[in-house]
Amino acid sequence: MPWKECNVEDERLRFVARLLDGEKMAPLCREFDISRKTGYKLRERYQDFGVAGLTDRSRRPYRQANQLPLPVEKTIFRLKQDRPSWGAPKACARPDRVSERLCGGAIPMRLHPRSARCMRCSTVMA
Repeated sequence: MPWKECNVEDERLRFVARLLDGEKMAPLCREFDISRKTGYKLRERYQDFGVAGLTDRSRRPYRQANQLPLPVEKTIFRLKQDRPSWGAPKACARPDRVSERLCGGAIPMRLHPRSARCMRCSTVMA
């Protein structure tokens, strides 16, 4: 029975119920037109979370890979409020150690091969 004919959660529950009744994984997956990997995933979710594990899950990532720490974000936000005309190059090159507040220890430094500017600041301040 194809997945699209009725409610997906009901189909998943039928699949797991038949699997728990003792049917073999491979023929059952062929009948439901899913891969064995998906079949094992559904069985594992059912064992871990019960019927609630068979519902659709969000594909949204748990965290942002390039998200800055909160203190750094606040420092950048304050700097942009205090000096709205400044861009990333000026903020990173100021002699009053603004760039040190932004990049010193809180943001890993990545230096451009041709200059000593902090490339991370330019991406943050843009």
